[in-house]
Amino acid sequence: MIATELQGHGRTADIDRDIELGSLAGDVAALLDHLGIERADVLGFSLGGGVALQLALDHPERVNRLILASVSCAADGMHEEITDPARHATSTRMPTAEDFQQMRDAYARLAPDPDHFDAFAAKAQLAVGSLKGWTAEELGGIAAPTLLVFGDHDFIRLEHAVEMHGLIPGAQLAVLPGATHMAVMRRADLIVPLLRDFLS
Repeated sequence: MIATELQGHGRTADIDRDIELGSLAGDVAALLDHLGIERADVLGFSLGGGVALQLALDHPERVNRLILASVSCAADGMHEEITDPARHATSTRMPTAEDFQQMRDAYARLAPDPDHFDAFAAKAQLAVGSLKGWTAEELGGIAAPTLLVFGDHDFIRLEHAVEMHGLIPGAQLAVLPGATHMAVMRRADLIVPLLRDFLS
């Protein structure tokens, strides 16, 4: 298993480049080239889910199976309380203060420039806020077997998740009970069996 730390994430330094899905998908393809891997099963969560989806569109020959977790394919796919900063403080879907502190602590521990967290967080938020999404035709062109995973209290509207499920040919859909956006990848008890079955 290869855990990819995208631009500005984990041990990978940020660079003077916008956070843009096409560029990040190109980075992943280049990583596969560097490692001599022709095809891979790809899992992406949140922003990483957008990168995984873009990789499947830009480099379909590189993607065997595709798992997209908590990713929206359209600007209106998220609940209004997520897209409206004025409602963040009262939203139960938003990351908690503890979640944000964990992100900040992990960044300080791993990043080449620990003091860059606020600048990078703002840059990443701008990227998420400017998501254009993908057309029904683009989603309909995804050839890789696809599993969609969402929390039932996620950023993404469940109606939108069901719409994505209908647009991606043969896609499977899993909704995790009692899971916020941040909790989706923490539910190993649910995620691991799903992935094991899907990837086998």
